[in-house]
Amino acid sequence: MNPFLDIALRSAAVYVFMLVAIRLTGKKELSQLNTTDVVLILLISNAVQNAMVGQDTSLLGGIAAAAVLFILNFILKKFLFKSQKLRDLIYDKPEILIHNGKMDFTMLSKLGISNEELQEAMREHGVDHFRDVKLAMLEVDGNISIISGDKNLKQTHWKRKRQHKTLGLNN
Repeated sequence: MNPFLDIALRSAAVYVFMLVAIRLTGKKELSQLNTTDVVLILLISNAVQNAMVGQDTSLLGGIAAAAVLFILNFILKKFLFKSQKLRDLIYDKPEILIHNGKMDFTMLSKLGISNEELQEAMREHGVDHFRDVKLAMLEVDGNISIISGDKNLKQTHWKRKRQHKTLGLNN
């Protein structure tokens, strides 16, 4: 087999595997990586390197693998733009946390969002009370969007922070 075709097929297989693995493990907040997430990504990249290029450790082999990954990513994004079914398969859905002042405690519990986190997001959006929230949603990128019933609607950006516990040290 042509060595570059071999690299292309191996790289494509790793790309598909990584997409499926990330989707199945429920990584909803990739934009908020903590230390263990970064370590995992570094170790995975090292682990799959040989799977992509095999015995070819040349510069050309590495460039071929990277080129295949960029091309696959470009093609996938084009398909995602055109296909709602594919977007539903790949991406998580935004989740409603508060609707017309009523919190969805089941969803908050499922997502691991504490009352304090939700109140912090509300304060960031200039809202004091749950009853004043028309809609609060956890977006697929980890942001909490809040729409108040106030006519002077404020658009702000709040990124959910994860709680980190590290050997009893305070962060």
